[in-house]
Amino acid sequence: MSPSRNLPYRPGVPIVPELSAGGIVLASGSREVLLLHESAEDRWCFPKGHVDPGESLEGAALREVREETGLSDLSLGKEVGQSTYRFFDPVRGLNVHKSVVYFLVEARDRDLRTEPIFDKFAWLPLPEAEVRVRFDSDRSVLAMAREALAGSPEG
Repeated sequence: MSPSRNLPYRPGVPIVPELSAGGIVLASGSREVLLLHESAEDRWCFPKGHVDPGESLEGAALREVREETGLSDLSLGKEVGQSTYRFFDPVRGLNVHKSVVYFLVEARDRDLRTEPIFDKFAWLPLPEAEVRVRFDSDRSVLAMAREALAGSPEG
């Protein structure tokens, strides 16, 4: 089981920083956003993961989207923004201060082969995605994506 943002940050416990990158994946020709359902935590989320040493944020975002979704025909768009949050990781007995940088990612196919930690996925219009995600930080990322899309030619 991965660490959960449901476990509250514990003052007085050491903290470690983590940097991740991910994608707000949009189906080509539409404004539908991809959400993945993480079964262990029963939550909907975006594809994202750790930035490897020496890796760019852009490279990490595309790699993580490919790894977690199985999508291969992708094109990286502009940076949407950053989400930062804290949680307690019981496995390590540490607090984590996580920063995730998100990019718009266009998917030209919808043939997903998700990693085993995900039990389902959904392509949803932005307003429905905003309702489906659990955390305010995820809703903020979707609001930033909406702003970024408003400035695009299809806006």
